[in-house]
Amino acid sequence: MSAAELDKAVQLLVRQIAHWQQPRWAAVATAGNVSRADLVHRLVQEIANLAADAEAAPRRVVPRLDNDLALPDQLRVVTADLLAADPGAEALTWAAAEVTATRSAL
Repeated sequence: MSAAELDKAVQLLVRQIAHWQQPRWAAVATAGNVSRADLVHRLVQEIANLAADAEAAPRRVVPRLDNDLALPDQLRVVTADLLAADPGAEALTWAAAEVTATRSAL
């Protein structure tokens, strides 16, 4: 898995969700019993955790903002952080698989 492949997977997900309004974010995801916003925020947190691990830094909680419309931007930022940390292939593969699974679950 390469950084370019992860970036492409994130871009596909962002294109799918960037235009959503609040009712669409609040809807229950097709997989699980959580809202779409909760599912994407979980993905954001997991990618942020991978970035912290790759930097050998402590993990920090990604804030859940009041406006779910910010989630695509949060996803872009934590993905950029992960890619800048130069993670190993295993981390990139795991992140891309999580992005793809989240995209399917929405």
